[in-house]
Formats: sequence, C-alpha cells, structure tokens
Amino acid sequence: MIRQVFLGIVLLCATFSGHNAAYGHALQPGYASLEQAGANTWQVYWRKPDVSGRPMPIDLTLPAGCAPQTGPLPTAREGAWEASWTAVCDGPLPGGTMSILELEKTQTDVLLRISPLEGTTVSLRLTAAKPSTIVPVNPDSLDVFTAYVGLGFEHILEGWDHLLFVFALLVLIRDFWRLVGAVTAFTVAHSLTLAAATLGWVTLPPAPVEAVIALSIVFLASEIALSRDGRARLSQSAPWLVTFAFGLLHGLGFAGALKEIGLPQSDIPLALFAFNVGVEAGQLAFVVAALAAMAVISRLLLKGPLLAYRPVSLFMAYAIGSLSSFWLIERIISFGTA
Repeated sequence: MIRQVFLGIVLLCATFSGHNAAYGHALQPGYASLEQAGANTWQVYWRKPDVSGRPMPIDLTLPAGCAPQTGPLPTAREGAWEASWTAVCDGPLPGGTMSILELEKTQTDVLLRISPLEGTTVSLRLTAAKPSTIVPVNPDSLDVFTAYVGLGFEHILEGWDHLLFVFALLVLIRDFWRLVGAVTAFTVAHSLTLAAATLGWVTLPPAPVEAVIALSIVFLASEIALSRDGRARLSQSAPWLVTFAFGLLHGLGFAGALKEIGLPQSDIPLALFAFNVGVEAGQLAFVVAALAAMAVISRLLLKGPLLAYRPVSLFMAYAIGSLSSFWLIERIISFGTA
C-alpha cells in the first residue's frame, strides 16, 4: 500500500505544483482603457499587477503619434498599481500600434479596451507571445469573443481553489454519469451567478465569498475521508445538489475577477458568454488531464484503478483538506484588512 500512497502523492503534487499554493488565484491580468475625450484627446487608464508589494515591471506604450506615450509612476490601490493621464494623438488611434513593454518576460496577460467617440469599442488581449498589436480599423465582435475566451480559459487554470474543488469531485465520485451530472450542475450554477454578479444584480463582499469557496473544498475533503464502500454519502448519491449550491458561490468568485478585468460596454452579453466559454474549456481541459494521469498510473503501475486503494483516496482527502483549510484560515484572517 505504501507504493500506492506514494503514487497518489506524485499525482497530487504534479497536478498542483509549480504555483503559489498560498493563494487561490494567480496574479490578475493587467488592464488598459483608452476613452476618446475629444478629436485628438484620449483619457488613458493603466492598471498593472502587484508583485510582492511592487508594480510589475511592464508599461503601456501608446502609438508613436501620441504624447505622452507612457504615463506617470503608478500608485498602489486595492492590490494593483494604477496610473491615469491624458494623451494627445496627431492621428486616429485605429491603425496604430499599442505595446506592453517587457510583457514578453512575464506570464501575465493585458486586456486593452479602446472606446472611440464614434464607432465600436475594441477589446484586445496582449500576451507574452504577442506583447503588441495594431488597433483594428474596422473591429468586429470576433475580437471581443476571442479576447474573453482566452481570459476565461487562463483564469480557471490559474484559479487553484476552483480546480482543487473539481479535483476533489473526481476523487469523491467514482460513477461516471454522476460525475457528469455533478460537473454540469456546477457549471450551470456558477454561470448564473457569474452573470448576475457581473451585471450588478447580486452584490456580496469578496472576502467572505472567497472564504466560503475554501470551505466548500474542506467539505468535499471531509466527504472523501468519511466515505465507505457500500455506504454512499449525500455528496455521492446526489452530488448535483452539493455542486449546484457551491457552484453559486464559485460563480461569485469568477465574477470578482471579471469585474477586475472589465467589460466592453457595447458587448457585455458577448463578453460574458465568451468568458464563461473560456472558463468551461479550461475546466474541461483540467478534468481530461487529471483523468488521463490517473488512467496512465493505473494502467502502467497498478493492478487496478488508483482511487480504488483506500490509502490513496484517504491521503488525497487529508492533502486537499489541509490546503483548503489553510486557505480558509488565511481568508478569514484577511477580513479585517480587506
């Protein structure tokens, strides 16, 4: 049994290694907004992530015909660094090149939103692989859809509390169709609250929401530890009830991130839909990868399914419970400083 437990440790570490486990989410993406105030005047807002109490060393650069091309030193605000300035451009912004200096040296994305007085608001996504872009002259809805699908996909893959919840479901629920029903209920629930909270229909303080998200993972860990063959618990016999309830809370967490990113006012429904598509694509990719890893280990190294060994599932229950309990305590302590 020691061998099986060791393999369980390897699987769990491989799934959640290489990232800062102390926080449920990785750094939020950068965000830049340019709103046209006059014929040649643009109001620029630039927000970049905080890294250990300092601004990430990236900078927004406007097209060559604009002055100034870069803004003043940013100031700290709510876990990020912000700067605002007025730029005068000697020509139209569409057709010009926007860049994020040093973005290629990071793993961060930047969402760029350009709102002209006349025409369609443009939402573009800059990445380490593509740190600059030409502002489209005739933008279409495909630009918005592509940008927000990518942001949703990356957000779920960097949201380790959400992924740990899904991973706990994989460990807890062995019946395939019940697992499908549980994941579907989770998807429906967080889609509802993601839309409701982003549109301002539901408002809750983010700190308690994040704490309860951690608590939901603690609950699943306890269910794994207490489960026994032949005696299915509620989370196993009717998992969709549990995942739907907790999915409502996880959707509020997604909405908090989406509010930080911002939405194009002219394409809010499309951006919401695209972000949710990206979240679901990332979640599906994670589920496939985790199941594939379990299948490979079971096929090559064991005589049966990995999770059929009680010591393995018990170890995973305590590992998941320990990490989520740490998040829970950390987030409760942060109530006074939020």
